[in-house]
Amino acid sequence: MSSTRSPDLLTVAIAQIAPVWLDRERTLRKVERWVGRAADRGARLVAFGEALVPGYPWWIEHTDGARFNSPLQKTLHAHYLDQAVDADRGDLNPLCALARRRKIAIVLGTIERPRDRGGHSVYCSLMYVSAAGRIESVHRKLMPTYEERLSWSPGDGHGLVTHPLGAFTLGRLNCWENWMPLARTALYAQGEDLHVASWPGSDYNTRDITRFAAREGRSYVLAASTLMRRRDVPASVPHAAAVRRAIPAMSANGGSGIAGPDGEWIVPPVTGREALIVRTIDHRRVREERQNFDAAGHYGRPDVTQLTVDRTRQRVATFIDQGRKRRTPKTRH
Repeated sequence: MSSTRSPDLLTVAIAQIAPVWLDRERTLRKVERWVGRAADRGARLVAFGEALVPGYPWWIEHTDGARFNSPLQKTLHAHYLDQAVDADRGDLNPLCALARRRKIAIVLGTIERPRDRGGHSVYCSLMYVSAAGRIESVHRKLMPTYEERLSWSPGDGHGLVTHPLGAFTLGRLNCWENWMPLARTALYAQGEDLHVASWPGSDYNTRDITRFAAREGRSYVLAASTLMRRRDVPASVPHAAAVRRAIPAMSANGGSGIAGPDGEWIVPPVTGREALIVRTIDHRRVREERQNFDAAGHYGRPDVTQLTVDRTRQRVATFIDQGRKRRTPKTRH
């Protein structure tokens, strides 16, 4: 079905791909190719997995990542920072131009190196690029998990926002954030009915939470995952041979899928291969399922329980400078 046949219909896509690991530019060019493929199939939204650009830090778990002052860990971390995404530098400008040209919105998992926190730490961030070609919001993962904390900084609530997309209201979360009831509630309260759950890649994670989140939210849930195979480690990565020896043949097997507002699979988890998943979804199904449950609406009790969300972008320092009036010198005649 074409999403132009009814205002309730929207064609969406998940691009389950492997990065050119720890190579920002080559991974972004690959992302652009898959965005084009999704647009060719009529999609108005395409979602990618967590930390896809330039890749998830798979080396930490398998190379004694917690060893203090390890030269190997420092070298790999420095390379990770070099390959991270700096939106202020214009790293995503070609992707934004493509979104505008093809009229497609993009949810992209990145490792972000933002200047507003000094520019030398990275965050696991989900970028939302609208079909107008603008980065509309950046959600930084609230809490890195396990060994991720050796690489990523914790984010803030600034990106807990939703965006209109056709008849739908789009929200998104990273990985285990999808298990956080209050993070989900913050999106429900803003009318979310199309949720992107972004993952580094494992059907172990996606096979349960995707259906649960869809049923709880009475929303469509797109579980967007990546692949990671030993052969995806390019020679340009420092200590590439040691990393290849250490990591499994497949670190991430994908697991991307789509669940409907009743919690049932529309596309069960796809594993072991790159894939473009395209489906047309119908907002009418959201309205039907909200008849008996709407977490932030008729089934909410704000007189009993309420959630306060701080969406301030957190900064280490606020600078207040003394303003000086400039006086125009008198002109002699």
